[in-house]
Amino acid sequence: MATLTRDRDGEGYYGSRVEAHDPKKGMKIVGHKPIVGCCLLVGTVGAGMFTSRDWWMTTPIEEILSESDEEIRFRTKNSTYTLRK
Repeated sequence: MATLTRDRDGEGYYGSRVEAHDPKKGMKIVGHKPIVGCCLLVGTVGAGMFTSRDWWMTTPIEEILSESDEEIRFRTKNSTYTLRK
């Protein structure tokens, strides 16, 4: 299960759903990891039972800061995030 965390405050979400959505293609899913120019969605596949939200989506990614087998750090216009695989 993946975990997405915003570095500045620890907010984010987790789940088996990881999708890169391209805003230039009508938010079409174009991958399953952070991609520059795309928004990253992390969440549950179905509706959440114990929370009011089922997913978290970032603004478009501007830069991949680091990447390893365990995690990917990236920057959007507003924030820096860590995606743990």
